[in-house]
Amino acid sequence: MSKKNRVNIVYSTNQNFDYEEEIEEVETLENNKQELKVFVDRKQRKGKAVTIISNFIGSTDDLNDLSKTLKSKCGVGGSCKDGEILIQGELKEKVYDLLVNLGFTKTKKIGG
Repeated sequence: MSKKNRVNIVYSTNQNFDYEEEIEEVETLENNKQELKVFVDRKQRKGKAVTIISNFIGSTDDLNDLSKTLKSKCGVGGSCKDGEILIQGELKEKVYDLLVNLGFTKTKKIGG
């Protein structure tokens, strides 16, 4: 970590001082309170379709667990970036049905 990212530290004369970054733990909302959005995107992907699940509120561990579940149920690859789940392929309907079955009742499909 660079020194520029340190907040509220100007200078310390203590040679044994160790800067500890405060990481705020985000609580994951219950499944039925999550308002997820599912849509297909082709921009900047050489025309290949990717299904994106966005608006997940919670910890990165819970996001990774949901991503892993969806990828295994769909039988495809994908990743988690910037709080979004990327699923390879045009699987909007299948992902939507899986999310509803997992208890994400406020999930919405975006786009045609």
